[in-house]
Amino acid sequence: MSSLPEYRLSDLLAPVPPERFLAEYEGRAPLHIPAEGVSGDARRALLDWDTFNGLLAQSSIWTHSTLQLVHSGNQLPAENYCAEVQTMSGPVVRPSPAKVQVMMAMGATVIANDVGALTPALRAVCDILRTTYAASVAANVYCSFMGVQGFGPHYDTHDVFAVQTEGEKIWRLYRNRETDPVDYPGEGEEVRRYLASACGPVMQEVRMRPGDVLYIPRGWYHDALAVDGPSLHVTLSVTPLYGRILFRLLESAAMQDPAFRAWLPPATQDDGKPLTAQLADLGNRLATLAASPAFAREVAMTQQRLMGRSSDYVLPDRIPLTRYSPTGLMPPAVHGPASVAIEWAMAQPRFVLEDMIAQFDFVPEADLRAAVDAAVKAGALKPVAGT
Repeated sequence: MSSLPEYRLSDLLAPVPPERFLAEYEGRAPLHIPAEGVSGDARRALLDWDTFNGLLAQSSIWTHSTLQLVHSGNQLPAENYCAEVQTMSGPVVRPSPAKVQVMMAMGATVIANDVGALTPALRAVCDILRTTYAASVAANVYCSFMGVQGFGPHYDTHDVFAVQTEGEKIWRLYRNRETDPVDYPGEGEEVRRYLASACGPVMQEVRMRPGDVLYIPRGWYHDALAVDGPSLHVTLSVTPLYGRILFRLLESAAMQDPAFRAWLPPATQDDGKPLTAQLADLGNRLATLAASPAFAREVAMTQQRLMGRSSDYVLPDRIPLTRYSPTGLMPPAVHGPASVAIEWAMAQPRFVLEDMIAQFDFVPEADLRAAVDAAVKAGALKPVAGT
Protein backbone atom coordinates (compact mmCIF):
# COMPACT_ATOMS: atom_id res chain seq x y z
CA MET A 1 0.00 0.00 0.00
CA SER A 2 1.24 3.50 -0.78
CA SER A 3 0.02 7.05 -0.25
CA LEU A 4 2.55 8.63 -2.60
CA PRO A 5 1.08 11.21 -4.98
CA GLU A 6 0.93 10.09 -8.58
CA TYR A 7 3.92 11.42 -10.51
CA ARG A 8 5.03 10.79 -14.08
CA LEU A 9 8.12 11.67 -16.06
CA SER A 10 5.93 13.92 -18.20
CA ASP A 11 5.13 16.02 -15.10
CA LEU A 12 8.83 16.71 -14.58
CA LEU A 13 9.48 17.52 -18.25
CA ALA A 14 6.27 19.30 -19.34
CA PRO A 15 5.71 20.89 -21.78
CA VAL A 16 8.56 18.93 -23.41
CA PRO A 17 7.28 15.45 -24.38
CA PRO A 18 9.32 12.65 -22.77
CA GLU A 19 9.87 11.09 -26.21
CA ARG A 20 11.51 14.27 -27.47
CA PHE A 21 13.62 14.62 -24.33
CA LEU A 22 14.88 11.04 -24.59
CA ALA A 23 15.63 11.36 -28.31
CA GLU A 24 17.25 14.81 -28.38
CA TYR A 25 18.62 15.70 -24.94
CA GLU A 26 19.14 12.75 -22.61
CA GLY A 27 22.89 12.23 -22.31
CA ARG A 28 23.47 14.68 -25.15
CA ALA A 29 22.84 18.30 -24.16
CA PRO A 30 21.47 20.48 -21.34
CA LEU A 31 17.84 21.54 -21.46
CA HIS A 32 16.11 24.40 -19.67
CA ILE A 33 12.35 23.84 -19.20
CA PRO A 34 10.53 27.00 -18.02
CA ALA A 35 7.56 26.61 -15.68
CA GLU A 36 4.27 26.37 -17.51
CA GLY A 37 0.74 25.68 -16.31
CA VAL A 38 -0.19 22.93 -13.85
CA SER A 39 3.12 21.05 -14.20
CA GLY A 40 5.07 24.22 -13.38
CA ASP A 41 2.93 24.75 -10.28
CA ALA A 42 3.51 21.15 -9.18
CA ARG A 43 7.27 21.49 -9.59
CA ARG A 44 7.21 24.75 -7.67
CA ALA A 45 5.42 22.97 -4.83
CA LEU A 46 8.05 20.24 -4.62
CA LEU A 47 9.67 22.07 -1.68
CA ASP A 48 8.67 25.49 -0.34
CA TRP A 49 10.27 27.55 2.41
CA ASP A 50 7.85 26.34 5.10
CA THR A 51 8.52 22.69 4.30
CA PHE A 52 12.28 23.23 4.19
CA ASN A 53 12.20 25.11 7.51
CA GLY A 54 10.28 22.18 9.00
CA LEU A 55 12.89 19.72 7.74
CA LEU A 56 15.77 21.78 9.13
CA ALA A 57 13.98 22.05 12.47
CA GLN A 58 14.17 18.27 12.84
CA SER A 59 17.70 18.67 14.14
CA SER A 60 18.03 15.06 15.30
CA ILE A 61 18.01 13.75 11.70
CA TRP A 62 20.99 15.84 10.55
CA THR A 63 24.72 15.24 10.76
CA HIS A 64 27.63 17.28 9.40
CA SER A 65 27.61 14.92 6.39
CA THR A 66 23.93 15.26 5.54
CA LEU A 67 23.76 19.01 6.30
CA GLN A 68 26.74 20.79 4.76
CA LEU A 69 27.64 24.46 4.51
CA VAL A 70 29.68 25.87 1.63
CA HIS A 71 31.05 29.36 1.09
CA SER A 72 32.90 30.54 -2.03
CA GLY A 73 33.66 26.97 -3.10
CA ASN A 74 34.91 25.83 0.29
CA GLN A 75 33.03 23.38 2.50
CA LEU A 76 32.95 24.76 6.03
CA PRO A 77 34.40 22.49 8.76
CA ALA A 78 31.92 20.87 11.13
CA GLU A 79 33.16 22.87 14.12
CA ASN A 80 31.93 26.07 12.44
CA TYR A 81 28.28 25.05 12.69
CA CYS A 82 27.98 21.86 14.77
CA ALA A 83 27.79 21.35 18.52
CA GLU A 84 27.74 18.45 20.95
CA VAL A 85 24.31 17.68 22.38
CA GLN A 86 23.24 15.22 25.04
CA THR A 87 20.80 12.50 24.04
CA MET A 88 19.35 9.42 25.74
CA SER A 89 22.08 7.44 23.94
CA GLY A 90 24.86 9.75 25.04
CA PRO A 91 26.59 12.79 23.53
CA VAL A 92 26.39 13.28 19.75
CA VAL A 93 27.60 16.03 17.42
CA ARG A 94 24.88 17.68 15.33
CA PRO A 95 24.42 20.85 13.33
CA SER A 96 23.35 23.65 15.67
CA PRO A 97 20.34 25.58 14.29
CA ALA A 98 21.68 28.77 15.87
CA LYS A 99 25.16 28.34 14.36
CA VAL A 100 23.77 27.33 10.97
CA GLN A 101 21.69 30.49 10.83
CA VAL A 102 24.73 32.62 11.69
CA MET A 103 26.65 31.00 8.82
CA MET A 104 23.71 31.58 6.47
CA ALA A 105 23.63 35.24 7.51
CA MET A 106 27.28 35.40 6.44
CA GLY A 107 26.31 34.06 3.01
CA ALA A 108 26.95 30.34 3.35
CA THR A 109 25.04 27.98 1.07
CA VAL A 110 23.21 25.21 2.92
CA ILE A 111 23.16 21.78 1.28
CA ALA A 112 20.72 19.24 2.71
CA ASN A 113 21.72 15.84 1.34
CA ASP A 114 19.70 12.65 0.93
CA VAL A 115 16.28 14.21 1.43
CA GLY A 116 14.50 12.05 -1.16
CA ALA A 117 12.58 10.09 1.48
CA LEU A 118 11.62 13.01 3.73
CA THR A 119 8.42 14.21 2.02
CA PRO A 120 5.79 12.44 -0.13
CA ALA A 121 6.43 14.80 -3.06
CA LEU A 122 10.19 14.16 -3.05
CA ARG A 123 9.66 10.41 -2.76
CA ALA A 124 7.28 10.46 -5.71
CA VAL A 125 9.61 12.30 -8.08
CA CYS A 126 12.60 10.17 -7.00
CA ASP A 127 10.62 6.98 -7.57
CA ILE A 128 9.65 7.89 -11.13
CA LEU A 129 13.29 8.64 -11.99
CA ARG A 130 14.44 5.37 -10.40
CA THR A 131 12.02 3.32 -12.46
CA THR A 132 12.64 5.30 -15.66
CA TYR A 133 16.41 4.90 -15.54
CA ALA A 134 16.84 1.76 -13.38
CA ALA A 135 19.07 3.99 -11.30
CA SER A 136 20.05 5.18 -7.88
CA VAL A 137 18.45 8.60 -7.35
CA ALA A 138 19.43 11.14 -4.70
CA ALA A 139 17.68 14.40 -3.86
CA ASN A 140 19.70 17.26 -2.39
CA VAL A 141 18.43 20.73 -1.46
CA TYR A 142 20.50 23.86 -2.07
CA CYS A 143 19.61 27.01 -0.13
CA SER A 144 21.73 29.99 -1.19
CA PHE A 145 21.67 33.75 -1.02
CA MET A 146 22.09 36.74 -3.31
CA GLY A 147 25.50 37.20 -4.84
CA VAL A 148 27.26 34.36 -2.98
CA GLN A 149 28.48 31.40 -5.01
CA GLY A 150 28.56 27.95 -3.43
CA PHE A 151 30.68 26.17 -6.05
CA GLY A 152 32.79 27.35 -8.98
CA PRO A 153 32.77 25.65 -12.41
CA HIS A 154 32.52 21.89 -12.03
CA TYR A 155 30.95 18.79 -13.51
CA ASP A 156 29.03 15.91 -11.97
CA THR A 157 29.46 12.16 -12.39
CA HIS A 158 25.69 11.72 -12.70
CA ASP A 159 22.85 13.27 -14.68
CA VAL A 160 21.13 16.18 -12.93
CA PHE A 161 17.57 17.46 -12.93
CA ALA A 162 17.58 20.76 -11.00
CA VAL A 163 14.14 22.01 -9.96
CA GLN A 164 13.93 25.65 -8.83
CA THR A 165 11.26 25.94 -6.12
CA GLU A 166 11.82 29.36 -4.48
CA GLY A 167 13.62 32.50 -5.61
CA GLU A 168 15.79 32.71 -8.70
CA LYS A 169 19.22 31.48 -9.68
CA ILE A 170 21.55 32.03 -12.60
CA TRP A 171 23.15 28.89 -14.02
CA ARG A 172 26.08 29.10 -16.40
CA LEU A 173 26.63 26.20 -18.76
CA TYR A 174 30.13 26.01 -20.20
CA ARG A 175 31.23 24.81 -23.59
CA ASN A 176 33.31 21.84 -22.49
CA ARG A 177 32.30 18.45 -21.21
CA GLU A 178 34.13 15.50 -19.70
CA THR A 179 33.32 12.24 -21.47
CA ASP A 180 31.21 9.93 -19.27
CA PRO A 181 33.15 10.58 -16.03
CA VAL A 182 32.78 8.06 -13.21
CA ASP A 183 35.26 9.61 -10.77
CA TYR A 184 35.88 13.19 -9.62
CA PRO A 185 39.39 14.71 -9.61
CA GLY A 186 39.20 15.59 -5.91
CA GLU A 187 39.01 18.76 -3.84
CA GLY A 188 41.20 21.70 -2.96
CA GLU A 189 42.43 24.88 -4.59
CA GLU A 190 44.52 23.10 -7.22
CA VAL A 191 41.48 21.11 -8.40
CA ARG A 192 39.34 24.27 -8.52
CA ARG A 193 41.96 25.99 -10.68
CA TYR A 194 42.03 23.00 -13.00
CA LEU A 195 38.23 22.94 -13.35
CA ALA A 196 38.11 26.69 -13.98
CA SER A 197 40.60 26.30 -16.83
CA ALA A 198 39.08 23.12 -18.27
CA CYS A 199 35.44 24.30 -18.43
CA GLY A 200 35.93 26.53 -21.49
CA PRO A 201 33.86 29.63 -22.32
CA VAL A 202 30.27 30.14 -21.19
CA MET A 203 27.92 28.49 -23.69
CA GLN A 204 24.59 29.47 -22.16
CA GLU A 205 23.29 31.42 -19.19
CA VAL A 206 19.97 30.28 -17.74
CA ARG A 207 17.88 32.22 -15.26
CA MET A 208 15.92 29.69 -13.21
CA ARG A 209 12.59 30.74 -11.75
CA PRO A 210 10.21 28.78 -9.48
CA GLY A 211 8.90 25.72 -11.30
CA ASP A 212 11.70 25.69 -13.88
CA VAL A 213 13.72 22.53 -14.54
CA LEU A 214 17.29 22.36 -15.81
CA TYR A 215 18.63 19.06 -17.10
CA ILE A 216 22.43 18.70 -17.19
CA PRO A 217 24.07 15.51 -18.54
CA ARG A 218 26.94 14.11 -16.52
CA GLY A 219 30.31 15.61 -17.28
CA TRP A 220 28.91 18.99 -18.44
CA TYR A 221 30.67 21.93 -16.80
CA HIS A 222 28.39 24.36 -14.97
CA ASP A 223 28.03 26.63 -11.95
CA ALA A 224 25.22 28.64 -10.34
CA LEU A 225 24.68 31.91 -8.46
CA ALA A 226 21.65 33.13 -6.53
CA VAL A 227 20.32 36.53 -7.63
CA ASP A 228 17.86 39.04 -6.22
CA GLY A 229 17.50 37.32 -2.86
CA PRO A 230 17.40 33.81 -1.39
CA SER A 231 17.09 30.76 -3.61
CA LEU A 232 15.91 27.21 -3.00
CA HIS A 233 16.29 24.39 -5.49
CA VAL A 234 16.24 20.59 -5.45
CA THR A 235 18.89 18.67 -7.35
CA LEU A 236 17.84 15.19 -8.44
CA SER A 237 20.93 13.11 -9.21
CA VAL A 238 20.42 10.05 -11.42
CA THR A 239 23.11 7.34 -11.45
CA PRO A 240 22.39 4.12 -13.40
CA LEU A 241 24.75 1.17 -13.56
CA TYR A 242 27.54 1.27 -16.14
CA GLY A 243 30.01 -1.21 -17.57
CA ARG A 244 32.22 -1.48 -14.48
CA ILE A 245 29.55 -3.55 -12.75
CA LEU A 246 30.26 -6.38 -15.21
CA PHE A 247 33.65 -7.04 -13.64
CA ARG A 248 32.11 -7.72 -10.24
CA LEU A 249 29.22 -9.78 -11.56
CA LEU A 250 31.35 -11.73 -14.02
CA GLU A 251 33.85 -12.65 -11.32
CA SER A 252 31.13 -14.26 -9.22
CA ALA A 253 29.56 -16.07 -12.19
CA ALA A 254 32.86 -17.14 -13.77
CA MET A 255 34.08 -18.86 -10.62
CA GLN A 256 31.35 -21.48 -11.10
CA ASP A 257 33.33 -22.69 -14.15
CA PRO A 258 36.36 -24.86 -13.24
CA ALA A 259 38.31 -23.28 -16.11
CA PHE A 260 38.55 -20.06 -14.14
CA ARG A 261 39.86 -21.90 -11.09
CA ALA A 262 42.69 -23.59 -12.99
CA TRP A 263 46.29 -22.39 -12.52
CA LEU A 264 47.77 -20.17 -15.22
CA PRO A 265 51.02 -21.53 -16.75
CA PRO A 266 54.21 -19.46 -16.45
CA ALA A 267 54.63 -16.81 -19.12
CA THR A 268 58.12 -18.22 -19.77
CA GLN A 269 56.84 -21.68 -20.70
CA ASP A 270 57.17 -22.46 -24.45
CA ASP A 271 57.49 -18.78 -25.37
CA GLY A 272 54.21 -18.01 -23.55
CA LYS A 273 52.07 -20.03 -25.98
CA PRO A 274 50.22 -22.07 -23.30
CA LEU A 275 49.42 -18.90 -21.35
CA THR A 276 48.21 -17.10 -24.46
CA ALA A 277 45.98 -20.02 -25.40
CA GLN A 278 44.51 -20.32 -21.92
CA LEU A 279 43.81 -16.59 -21.71
CA ALA A 280 42.11 -16.70 -25.12
CA ASP A 281 39.94 -19.59 -23.93
CA LEU A 282 39.00 -17.74 -20.75
CA GLY A 283 38.18 -14.62 -22.78
CA ASN A 284 35.87 -16.61 -25.03
CA ARG A 285 34.19 -18.14 -21.99
CA LEU A 286 33.67 -14.66 -20.52
CA ALA A 287 32.14 -13.41 -23.77
CA THR A 288 29.76 -16.38 -23.85
CA LEU A 289 28.86 -15.84 -20.20
CA ALA A 290 28.23 -12.10 -20.62
CA ALA A 291 25.91 -12.79 -23.59
CA SER A 292 23.88 -15.44 -21.77
CA PRO A 293 20.26 -14.90 -20.64
CA ALA A 294 21.25 -15.95 -17.11
CA PHE A 295 23.79 -13.15 -16.90
CA ALA A 296 21.25 -10.64 -18.25
CA ARG A 297 18.93 -11.70 -15.40
CA GLU A 298 21.77 -11.13 -12.93
CA VAL A 299 22.27 -7.60 -14.25
CA ALA A 300 18.50 -7.01 -14.07
CA MET A 301 18.47 -8.08 -10.41
CA THR A 302 21.40 -5.78 -9.69
CA GLN A 303 19.48 -2.89 -11.25
CA GLN A 304 16.49 -3.69 -9.06
CA ARG A 305 18.71 -3.75 -5.97
CA LEU A 306 20.06 -0.35 -6.97
CA MET A 307 16.57 1.08 -7.39
CA GLY A 308 15.13 -0.42 -4.23
CA ARG A 309 11.43 -0.34 -3.55
CA SER A 310 9.67 2.34 -1.51
CA SER A 311 6.86 1.45 0.89
CA ASP A 312 4.81 3.80 3.02
CA TYR A 313 3.62 3.03 6.52
CA VAL A 314 -0.16 2.75 6.92
CA LEU A 315 -0.51 2.95 10.72
CA PRO A 316 -2.65 2.39 12.69
CA ASP A 317 -3.52 -0.33 10.17
CA ARG A 318 -1.25 -3.32 9.82
CA ILE A 319 -0.72 -5.05 6.49
CA PRO A 320 -2.59 -8.36 6.04
CA LEU A 321 -0.37 -11.44 5.82
CA THR A 322 -0.88 -14.14 3.20
CA ARG A 323 0.57 -17.56 4.00
CA TYR A 324 1.41 -20.37 1.59
CA SER A 325 2.88 -23.83 1.80
CA PRO A 326 4.42 -25.93 -1.02
CA THR A 327 2.51 -29.07 -1.98
CA GLY A 328 5.40 -30.98 -3.51
CA LEU A 329 4.31 -30.37 -7.09
CA MET A 330 6.55 -28.43 -9.46
CA PRO A 331 5.56 -24.80 -10.09
CA PRO A 332 5.34 -23.38 -13.62
CA ALA A 333 8.60 -22.10 -15.09
CA VAL A 334 9.35 -18.53 -13.98
CA HIS A 335 11.63 -16.29 -16.01
CA GLY A 336 13.58 -13.28 -14.85
CA PRO A 337 14.57 -12.26 -11.29
CA ALA A 338 11.33 -13.69 -9.83
CA SER A 339 12.69 -17.19 -10.46
CA VAL A 340 15.11 -16.75 -7.53
CA ALA A 341 12.27 -15.87 -5.17
CA ILE A 342 10.08 -18.78 -6.27
CA GLU A 343 12.99 -21.18 -5.82
CA TRP A 344 13.35 -19.88 -2.26
CA ALA A 345 9.60 -20.15 -1.61
CA MET A 346 9.42 -23.74 -2.81
CA ALA A 347 12.19 -24.69 -0.35
CA GLN A 348 10.27 -23.35 2.68
CA PRO A 349 7.83 -25.47 4.71
CA ARG A 350 5.66 -22.34 4.93
CA PHE A 351 6.18 -18.70 3.97
CA VAL A 352 4.44 -15.34 4.08
CA LEU A 353 4.01 -13.64 0.72
CA GLU A 354 4.53 -10.17 2.17
CA ASP A 355 7.76 -11.35 3.80
CA MET A 356 8.96 -12.71 0.45
CA ILE A 357 8.18 -9.34 -1.16
CA ALA A 358 10.19 -7.57 1.55
CA GLN A 359 13.14 -9.96 1.30
CA PHE A 360 13.35 -9.95 -2.49
CA ASP A 361 13.10 -6.18 -2.86
CA PHE A 362 15.19 -6.39 -6.04
CA VAL A 363 12.29 -8.13 -7.81
CA PRO A 364 9.24 -6.12 -8.91
CA GLU A 365 6.35 -6.82 -6.54
CA ALA A 366 3.95 -7.46 -9.43
CA ASP A 367 6.26 -10.19 -10.77
CA LEU A 368 6.40 -11.90 -7.37
CA ARG A 369 2.63 -11.88 -6.96
CA ALA A 370 2.13 -13.18 -10.50
CA ALA A 371 4.60 -16.03 -9.93
CA VAL A 372 2.89 -17.06 -6.68
CA ASP A 373 -0.55 -16.89 -8.30
CA ALA A 374 0.66 -19.12 -11.15
CA ALA A 375 2.09 -21.62 -8.65
CA VAL A 376 -1.21 -21.70 -6.76
CA LYS A 377 -3.19 -22.30 -9.96
CA ALA A 378 -0.80 -25.13 -10.86
CA GLY A 379 -1.28 -26.72 -7.44
CA ALA A 380 2.37 -26.22 -6.41
CA LEU A 381 1.41 -23.83 -3.58
CA LYS A 382 -1.64 -23.82 -1.34
CA PRO A 383 -2.96 -21.07 0.96
CA VAL A 384 -2.47 -21.71 4.66
CA ALA A 385 -4.62 -20.27 7.41
CA GLY A 386 -3.04 -18.99 10.58
CA THR A 387 -1.72 -15.99 12.43
